Amino acid sequence: MEITNNSVIQKNYKKLSIQVSLDGLSFCCKDTITGQITSFESVDFKKFPKNFTVENCLWKTILDNSDLTKLYDQITVLHENNLSTFVPKPLYDEDYKGSYLQYNTKVFDTDYFAVDEIEKYEMMNVYVPYVNINNYLIDQFGTFDYQHYTGVLVSKLLDLSKNDVSQNMYVHICQSHFEIVIIQNQKLMLFNSFDYQTPEDFLYYLLFTAEQLHLNPESFKLYILGDCSEQNPLYQKAYQYVRNTSLLDVTDLQKSNSFSAQENRTHFILFNT
Repeated sequence: MEITNNSVIQKNYKKLSIQVSLDGLSFCCKDTITGQITSFESVDFKKFPKNFTVENCLWKTILDNSDLTKLYDQITVLHENNLSTFVPKPLYDEDYKGSYLQYNTKVFDTDYFAVDEIEKYEMMNVYVPYVNINNYLIDQFGTFDYQHYTGVLVSKLLDLSKNDVSQNMYVHICQSHFEIVIIQNQKLMLFNSFDYQTPEDFLYYLLFTAEQLHLNPESFKLYILGDCSEQNPLYQKAYQYVRNTSLLDVTDLQKSNSFSAQENRTHFILFNT
């Protein structure tokens, strides 16, 4: 929530970040002075009755979590879906923003398109937000900022690639989809999102993408983050076919919280907001 009165007395020095999808949400509270994450929670909407709408799930989640009813200087909502694409700023045209998405997803005339500018890397992230979720959260929180979660993901991975001249592949895994990000020396070479059901689906898209960019599985580096561990069948498949496969190092991110390396990889986007 944007605080309009800038009086030091009224500031709470707290920030709330919420990452939301149709299946659930996670949120964390951050001390804006120390940069430390003070609390975190993840909620699976599947635990609620089947007749619950997304709005019902949001209502129950807010009711059950007192941190979501406190006052914050800033509230950021991250929309998690695979309805986004990146456009180089010099090629972006505001009048045709919906057309950028038609090549990787089905769009409709009634869709609302939002755009996040990533100034540091001269890119525009065009996406379809959850309008119904935004409308519900406006009633709960008033003013807040919202953006697509892939913008945070790509920006942070670009930051990590500084001075690395090799092409590296980063794979961010969620429960039913994953993102592939290929970066070279702080330049985004490729971004795409894929739905999957089996480890074989995952491996097919991973190797097909590598082939299209002429990346040799014997030599390129693959970093995996998101909801994945070394015991995960997806990781095992990747490790079997890509020689240099490893989990992303999140040591620096862990300095801002008390959570495990695996929790920091799973919630890499939320914790970096």
